[in-house]
Amino acid sequence: MAENFFIDTESLAQNLGREDLVIIDVRGRGAYTSHIPGAVHSTWHEYSDPSAVAKGVLDPDLGRIEQRLRSLGINQSSDVVIYCNPFDNWGDEGRMFWMLTFLGHSSVRILDGGWVKWTAEQRPIEHEAIRPTLGDFTVTANPELIVNKDGLKKLLKGPHPDTIILDARSVEEYAGKEIDGLPRAGHIPSAINIPWNRFLQPDATVKPPEQVREIFEDHGLRDNQEIMTYCLGGVRAAWVFCLLRYVGFPRVKVYPGSWWEWSRDFAAPAEKDVKLLFRVTNQDQMKSS
Repeated sequence: MAENFFIDTESLAQNLGREDLVIIDVRGRGAYTSHIPGAVHSTWHEYSDPSAVAKGVLDPDLGRIEQRLRSLGINQSSDVVIYCNPFDNWGDEGRMFWMLTFLGHSSVRILDGGWVKWTAEQRPIEHEAIRPTLGDFTVTANPELIVNKDGLKKLLKGPHPDTIILDARSVEEYAGKEIDGLPRAGHIPSAINIPWNRFLQPDATVKPPEQVREIFEDHGLRDNQEIMTYCLGGVRAAWVFCLLRYVGFPRVKVYPGSWWEWSRDFAAPAEKDVKLLFRVTNQDQMKSS
């Protein structure tokens, strides 16, 4: 059932030093001062549209993205492995995975457990920044893996029983918690909420595929549906994209602009769930009292 989306730490350790292996560290620049040997550094922000207010919108200049990816040493034939600290990010490794897959790279995997598991096992690390040889990767975008704001607005004009909109944010954000810097709170009408952080085990590895699959199926997701994921800026949404594909859901798209973009368009409909927000807010207050 599970596609080969992840690589374990032992397998990566055995392949360190291979010329056709590109390891990408997608943590913050400060964290990269210690990294897996040979890993280059790049974050999803570097591929955002520089002219868009919404940070998650992908740069429409695919040639510029292609040059950035080549500068990481990525070739058409490279095996790419992405890692992060799964407990200290928003699913950033998923965003890079989705983007490379959307852009047509055929061999991309995520390090299961990431930096957390790698260091817990006391595996080798380096401190010097890596400056790779320019790669030859050529971008070929796959429109079946992305949806934009206009596409979602069009979908919402009528019933869409065969298309599920999945909100990967927290319950509070989905219900309508006000967030600084955003003009509106709430969610896209008809969206279901499956928070992105429900899928990890205590050692930072992903839960077994049958458990991941069960979470999605418990929310009514089925193989014959098209699933469109979003969050705040397309990062948590891309992580959930990876998990959906990992357990066999065949038709999944990411809305990279997500709520950052949607909330700024007052012609884009939005809903709140006041009862849900009241309930989760009271639960949080009871826990802290």
